[in-house]
Amino acid sequence: MQELTVTTKVHFTRGRKTKKEFQDGAAPNGTVPPRLPRVTKLMALAIRFEGLVRNGTVANFAELARLGHVSRARISQIMNLLMLAPDIQEEILHLSRATSGRDSIHLRQLQPIAWVPDWRKQRKLWKGCVQATNEN
Repeated sequence: MQELTVTTKVHFTRGRKTKKEFQDGAAPNGTVPPRLPRVTKLMALAIRFEGLVRNGTVANFAELARLGHVSRARISQIMNLLMLAPDIQEEILHLSRATSGRDSIHLRQLQPIAWVPDWRKQRKLWKGCVQATNEN
């Protein structure tokens, strides 16, 4: 039997719950790639969930909660983002990526805006929210 030697670069990263994970390839050069804001991910999730219910893949939001191991209240919080005006939803989906620090806009800031039934009023509240985060 012939002996075979394979040489490759590897690195270890901290995974969930501080478990070390083996990853193939050289270690990253120290720069952290920009990440999507959490509200952007939640907005996309709400759109996806609505599609799953609409096409019958899942029966209702309660089933989504069971499948996702979250409360029905949490699903409701996420789905409330769909009550925002379409242009606000689009802006949320296109928020700039964060390279460091905390997200500038949080779900708790959007919940009161989503409950306003008038989209014109929502837009004013949204602009105020965006301006307030830009000032900080």
